[in-house]
Amino acid sequence: MSCVVGIDLGSTTTKAVVLDEDGQVLGRGITNSRSNYDLAAAVARTEGFINARFGLIQQRLEQTGGAEGVGRLRRAFVMEQLLHQLRRLEQLMLEEVERSAPAHVKQPFCGALREICRRITEEEEQRFRQPPILRSDFFRDAAGSAFMRIAEEVADPLGGVSFDRLVGVYDKCIIRVENEPLDLDFRDHIGDALKRLDNPPGLTDAVDYAASRDLTPATTVGTGYGRARLPFPKEQIRSEILCHGLGAHAMFPETRTVLDIGGQDTKAIQVDENGIVTSFQMNDRCAAGCGRYLGYIADEMNLGLHELGPLAEQSRRTVKINSTCTVFAGAELRERLSLGEKREDILAGLHRAIVIRAMSLLARSGGVSDQFTFTGGVAKNPAAVRAIRELVQENYGDRQLNISPDSIYTGALGAALFARRMVA
Repeated sequence: MSCVVGIDLGSTTTKAVVLDEDGQVLGRGITNSRSNYDLAAAVARTEGFINARFGLIQQRLEQTGGAEGVGRLRRAFVMEQLLHQLRRLEQLMLEEVERSAPAHVKQPFCGALREICRRITEEEEQRFRQPPILRSDFFRDAAGSAFMRIAEEVADPLGGVSFDRLVGVYDKCIIRVENEPLDLDFRDHIGDALKRLDNPPGLTDAVDYAASRDLTPATTVGTGYGRARLPFPKEQIRSEILCHGLGAHAMFPETRTVLDIGGQDTKAIQVDENGIVTSFQMNDRCAAGCGRYLGYIADEMNLGLHELGPLAEQSRRTVKINSTCTVFAGAELRERLSLGEKREDILAGLHRAIVIRAMSLLARSGGVSDQFTFTGGVAKNPAAVRAIRELVQENYGDRQLNISPDSIYTGALGAALFARRMVA
């Protein structure tokens, strides 16, 4: 089965989109970009093909009378991947303790780490049996928050196993887990995922069908902040501006203005009725007002990045923020908190300040036309979306704002569409 792939190598996340022979999205993949861009591209691509096989499972089940159970199977598969990575993390942490810890604390140190990993595994098993909840897509976030919480409970400073030491070993080893080419192949985990569901016959047959299909990419096109690092020939690289413009047009054909707030830069793009870029403005000199800035704020508040928007939505009073400089983010945040400001009110002000910076780029690119499409990972943030709606209304009046649930994949979709043109 022929297909094409688009990869968007961003500064914080790397995305992949797989299109089938008819130009329909067959699969999507996403991973942390890490410091190893080549690995990030490979992992995102692998995840895209895994997702594509779940698409084939769904297609097969729909042909035979319904696609019930696919969502739960996907959750079971993701669960197996997470447990696989958790076991690898535990192995590395135990090896680190054996190599570097003083002899008298090795045994209690290893015992504490095993207990933390056992509890995380138990929590994940319990979570699987409950309705799905909003959480981060990434292993570091999923494992990290649980590790910190449980480490506080099992730490024994008098016995030489302090919280700081536990976190130090975790921080050292999680980087290695993220930068290793872990085996995340579809066939390696789908069997265990099926066992969690007691191997339902119809679902098992659909899995066998999907696993047997040969998904051969005819070509791949790359884009994004780190596109120069992608292992593709020059003719298979496209600019972020072109890919976001084309991807947004494919999602919403009537769109004429596109705003992408990425991890490291913000892009304001104007496109015509064919998705061709007619003008753009880009802020790429620093991360102020971008996703990476929100990442620093999340770290300062000891929150997951996905928690910032919902918390800001609880605000009753927006605090005016004078600067969105990433360098001074922590200092300004601590100052606001020391003055008695509430976290949700500070966050509401931060989101508004970020969008105000984006509005200046939109104005210089040609303003906001109807329809207006918001792309990138920040488009998943409800506080950012609310600020966008308010400021567009204030400055331009009524405009239709388009946001796809798959907005973070817009650049990768555009790259895949360029790849399809190359083989058409």
